[in-house]
Amino acid sequence: MAINDDLTEVREAHKFDQSALEDYLLTHVDGFRGPLEIKQFEGGQSNPTFMAQTPNQRYVIRKKPPGVLLKSAHQVDREFRVMSALGQTNVPVPKTYCLCEDESIIGTSFYVMECIEGRVFRDPSLAAETPTERAALWDSMNDTLAKLHSVDVDAIGLSDFGKPGNYFDRQIGRWTKQYMAAETTNIVEMGRLLEWLPNNIPADDTVSIAHGDYRLENTICHPTEPRVIAILDWELCTLGHPLADLGYNCMPFHNGDFANVDFSRYGLPTEKEYLERYCQRVGRPGIKQWNFYLAFSFFRLASIVQGVYKRGLDGNASSVKALEYKDTCRELATIACQILDRGDII
Repeated sequence: MAINDDLTEVREAHKFDQSALEDYLLTHVDGFRGPLEIKQFEGGQSNPTFMAQTPNQRYVIRKKPPGVLLKSAHQVDREFRVMSALGQTNVPVPKTYCLCEDESIIGTSFYVMECIEGRVFRDPSLAAETPTERAALWDSMNDTLAKLHSVDVDAIGLSDFGKPGNYFDRQIGRWTKQYMAAETTNIVEMGRLLEWLPNNIPADDTVSIAHGDYRLENTICHPTEPRVIAILDWELCTLGHPLADLGYNCMPFHNGDFANVDFSRYGLPTEKEYLERYCQRVGRPGIKQWNFYLAFSFFRLASIVQGVYKRGLDGNASSVKALEYKDTCRELATIACQILDRGDII
């Protein structure tokens, strides 16, 4: 899918004063010249995302959603900061132009970044690609994640971007609170995870930049070549544990995306092969308690989608699809519990 294929008219709940935005960009973005034409990306469930087209250039704008927001969510300033810092590394990120925290301009805080031309793949199985391209794209995704986790945070000024250590303890606490704030019905499987996870945190306390939502859909790939050229959607990024990203990245191996796939013929790596390549790239000897990292990833995503569904009920979701997530939290929590029942699977 090309990046243009995901554009719609600006939804009523997210409309803003485009002339005020244009005036702001004239004074804060070098080389900007109007007039502006604004379209909205259908994706971006958390922070509404827009394409800003001028006669000479295209920009992408990410803003906080309207309405009452959960504490610590929708921090577009953090997205802007981490992408700006990573711009000086070998991690592929869009160029950032400006951050506006003056809510009088378009109603909420926002930032502007470059629009990178390329392809966005929604299907992690890459069904429309050849086996050779599937193998190369997944290997590029693996390599890009390893590059991110190898960044020296002190060298790029991100040593204070999060609290080092005890990542899973803090994350479990955070997403438990977020889930409880968005709970609409009792889900037994979520209750089991809320009890099991804090009592089974691994001793490994490695610290790196953790993207927080690393998957194929949150990357842009080269228009014609099978390689990642940019990582998107940094809202959940912090100083954290690299295996949280890796577990999240490996969810397609467990959620049915690869059901009935013959990995050797199809071109995709097996989960074991994918983990081995990552470990080689970052110099990690291996992974213990892999089931924890997977179960945590499904739990956290379940909490996130429950929040999206709740915002849909409240009428301030970023996408009209929010109400489709009614049963998704339970489905994800069920997979997590099945992973626990299988034990350490790698």
